[in-house]
Amino acid sequence: MTIQLTRMDGGTVDLSPEILQSFKATFKGQVLTAEDPAYEESRKVWNAMIDRRPGLVARCTGTVDVVQAVRFARQHGLLSSVRGGGHNIAGLAVCEGGLMIDMSLLRGVWVDPARRTARAQAGCTLGDVDRETQLHGLAAVLGFVSATGIAGLTVGGGFGYLTRRHGWTCDNVVSMEVVTASGEVVRASADENEELFWALRGGSGNFGIVTSFEYRLFPVGPEILGGAIAWSGNDARQVLDAYRAFSAEAPRELTSVAVLRIAPPALWLPKEVHGKPIVAIFVCYTGKVEEGEALIAPLRGLGQPVADIVTRRPYTQMQSLLDATQPKGRRYYWKSHYLPGIDQRTIDLAVTHAGRIQSPHSAILLFQIQGALGELPAGHSPAGNRDAAYVLNIAGSWEQPGDDDIHIQWARDCFEATRACSTGGAYINFLTEEEGQDRIEAAYGRANLDKLAALKRRYDPENFFRHTKSVSG
Repeated sequence: MTIQLTRMDGGTVDLSPEILQSFKATFKGQVLTAEDPAYEESRKVWNAMIDRRPGLVARCTGTVDVVQAVRFARQHGLLSSVRGGGHNIAGLAVCEGGLMIDMSLLRGVWVDPARRTARAQAGCTLGDVDRETQLHGLAAVLGFVSATGIAGLTVGGGFGYLTRRHGWTCDNVVSMEVVTASGEVVRASADENEELFWALRGGSGNFGIVTSFEYRLFPVGPEILGGAIAWSGNDARQVLDAYRAFSAEAPRELTSVAVLRIAPPALWLPKEVHGKPIVAIFVCYTGKVEEGEALIAPLRGLGQPVADIVTRRPYTQMQSLLDATQPKGRRYYWKSHYLPGIDQRTIDLAVTHAGRIQSPHSAILLFQIQGALGELPAGHSPAGNRDAAYVLNIAGSWEQPGDDDIHIQWARDCFEATRACSTGGAYINFLTEEEGQDRIEAAYGRANLDKLAALKRRYDPENFFRHTKSVSG
């Protein structure tokens, strides 16, 4: 049966059964069409608001498959997209009518404990990498949710509990294996294809398909001090005011995240607060556990907490503590700012808009990031905004499509109200698809964006990798 696919120029092309069979013959993995039983699941990503239908899905089992998929798409002028973990808020992994190059089966991780490095394939999640590296008491700088894919996280910057100590995730990449727009395989590092290496450390998916990452590792765990303390939402202003001082004075081994939301029916929260507003502070201390107890004591002595699960725990457990708040299949809409700090105006606005949350799954989060990332110059990588101290994430989340307008508007209202509190910067991985070039420039800065655009013309002059956040202007 002939299949009609979307071209890069917006038109369509009909592929005969013979052409499709010829592609399958060169491809070790699965090539799925809408008729295949696995197709529906393969096209679904974390954010249920993304409902695109690729014409073909190429599920790669190795780098050769990626090369074959790129060459096939180029040969027929196909619109293409690249899926890693499928966790991006904008759903850029899935294109409409084109070829989705699916990397999610590439889950290998190889650790070199002597060199303190790990090589991980592009389909890995954070949990995959943490599980292998923690066997050796080592960790990469990754994010906060274990189901997040490492590929999108890394090429968009990346931050997590270790960022205050070691910088962005992309600052700690040693090398990458990359399939270029021409279908060639190259290595990018500080001494090989240096300009490509620079562009890939924050420039998103504009320059090639990274098939594996080599990360620098650091001694962490396997046991750390971490968890969360929660208070009634009535105490939100008092708690956030204390959080402002607590986080500003904390050593880099201690990272914290403040969360305003409606209490979920989680086992760690008492039943009497379920469904009621709460404020919680998640903490992760990766220094000596005994020292961490003293540092966290002021939080434990603040007011009357309704729950306290800060304890010695495996680092891998800390890395998955927020997983239940972001399950695959809900509808998500985010807005975000970088903040230079937390002032009274920020606190007042956060509390006010948290009081307007109408979904039991939505939240306002303050991620602490200030530290090592500010010690490198703005042009060290495209992931700029090294002057930021916090990330404010306005995370709308709900179940039913009919409620989209209500919750999207809540997030937009909070975003606009807090705009004056921000640095003016933006985190590329938190941008929704609707956000335009002004926000992309806010993510990179004008100088970095101009350099990215020049490198885009060099490495991908035909804009083959177009289903991403464009750096072309």
